Amino acid sequence: MAEKYLIGIDVGTSGTKSVLFDTKGNVIASATEEYPLYQPHNGWAEQDPEDWWNAVCITLSKITQSVNTAEIAGIGLSGQMHGLVMLDRNCNVIRKSIIWCDSRTARECEEIESLVGHDRLIEITANPALAGFTASKILWVRNNEPENYSKCAHILLPKDYIRFKLTGEFATEVSDASGMQLLDIPGRCWSDEVLEKLSIDKSLLAKVYESPDITGYITDNASVVTGLPVGIPVAGGAGDNAAAAVGTGVVECGKAFTTVGTSGVVFAHMEKPVIDRSGRVHTFCTAVPGQWHVMGVTQAAGLSLNWFKKTIADNLSYKEIDAQAENIAVGADRLLYLPYLMGERTPVLDTNARGVFFGLSAIHTKAHMARAVLEGVAFSLCDCLHVLSEMGVEAKDMALCGGGAKSPLWRKILCDSFGVSVKTMESDEGPALGAAILGGCAAGIYSSVAEGCSIAVRDGKKLDPDVDNHKIYNTYYNIYKQIYPALKEQYKNFAVI
Repeated sequence: MAEKYLIGIDVGTSGTKSVLFDTKGNVIASATEEYPLYQPHNGWAEQDPEDWWNAVCITLSKITQSVNTAEIAGIGLSGQMHGLVMLDRNCNVIRKSIIWCDSRTARECEEIESLVGHDRLIEITANPALAGFTASKILWVRNNEPENYSKCAHILLPKDYIRFKLTGEFATEVSDASGMQLLDIPGRCWSDEVLEKLSIDKSLLAKVYESPDITGYITDNASVVTGLPVGIPVAGGAGDNAAAAVGTGVVECGKAFTTVGTSGVVFAHMEKPVIDRSGRVHTFCTAVPGQWHVMGVTQAAGLSLNWFKKTIADNLSYKEIDAQAENIAVGADRLLYLPYLMGERTPVLDTNARGVFFGLSAIHTKAHMARAVLEGVAFSLCDCLHVLSEMGVEAKDMALCGGGAKSPLWRKILCDSFGVSVKTMESDEGPALGAAILGGCAAGIYSSVAEGCSIAVRDGKKLDPDVDNHKIYNTYYNIYKQIYPALKEQYKNFAVI
C-alpha cells in the first residue's frame, strides 16, 4: 500500500511555512517563503493577502516535488490570528489586511465596550475589547474608510483567505474565529447579540466549522497554481496557538504548553469554558470539537532577548549570550527585569507599561543583565501560569516550544521558575504538524484529534525542577510581582508627557 501524506500550511507573520508529513508525523519536506510587513504609520501593521497566497503557492510547489501528489490525503491550515481580510463582491481584496499587532483601534475598543457593555462582552466573547482583535479593526475601517467598508462583501481571517483561494469556500473554524471578538465562545457560534449591537451584518462572515471538519476541496484553479491534485480535502485547521497545541499533544485536561517566540504564551486545555471575569487571559474554543483552552500572553518574550542582543549585547549570538548568563547565579545578583517593552497583556492589561531593570548596581555586568532578561520573561510567564491556577485550570504536563525553548539555559530557568517538570517535543514543527493532523482527521486517516496526536506527536527530553532554585526564584518572584503595582500610576503619567 502506497504511503499517504498530509500537508500543514502555517500562515505566519514573517512568512508562510508549508510542511509535508507522512501519517506518522515525520517530516518529508518543508519550505518557507517570507514576505514584508507594512507600517504606514506608527503603531500600524498591515500585510498584503496576495503575498500570503504567493508564498503558499511557492512553498507547496517546493515540498511536493519529490513525492507522488496523488498520495496526499489531506491538508490543514494554521495561521496568525485576528487579521482582517476584506473582499468585494468579485472576491478581490479591498485593502491590505490589518494584522494582529496593529494598535490603531483604541477608540473602536471604547466604542465596542460602550455598545455591548464590558461585563456582557466578556460573558459572550470571554475577553474585554482588545486592539489586536478583529472586531475593532472592522469598526476602524467603517469609521475611517467608509468607501472601503461599503464595498465589503466578505470578511475573512488570514488562513481563511488561503482556504478560499484553495477551495473557493468562505469558511472559518472555532479556534481562529474566537479571536475575532464576534464569536459566542461558550456556544461556539457567531454571537447575534454582539453583531447586532455593533451593526455588523452576519452575512459578511464565513461559515463556522469545528477544526477537524472538511471545509472544502482543492479546486481546478488552485490545482493549476499549486500543483496539488483536485479534490484533496481541506480541514478547518486552527489559529496558530490552537494548532501548536495539537502539534504538541495538548488535547486533554491537565496538559499545557509554554511557547517562547516573539511573544510568550502559556496555554492549557479545558473540557469546559472557564472565563476570567477581569479579562487577564484569553478563553477560546480549541481545535478539539466541543472543548476549550485558556492562555495567558506575555507581549515581549523573545522580543526582550532580541532587544537586549541588538542594543546592549553588541549583537553577540544567542548561544554566546546564554554562555555568559549561565555563569551568573540564580537571581542575577539581585537584578530583576520587567519585560514590558510593548506594554503587557497578562495579567496587567496595560498598554502604557514599559520595561524596567530593577536593582541595577555597579557590580552588574552585561552578563547579569542577560540573566535578568531570561528570568524576567520567565516571571512574566509565571504570572500567566498563576492566573490559570487561580481559575482552577491544571497544567501538570507542560511542554516547551518556540525559539526560546531551544536554549538549554532558558528551558532550565522556566522549569525552575514554574516548579514543574517540562518537556520538549521530538518535532519542532508545532503549528504545521497540528494543522496536518487536523487535515488527517478530515481525510479519515485519524478517527479523532486525540488519535492523530497519539500517532504523530512524540515527546522529547524531560527536565525536572531544581527544588532549591525554585525556592530562590519564588523569593525573587514575590518582589517582581510588587514592582508593577508600584509603578502603575507613573506609567500612566509618563505616557502623556
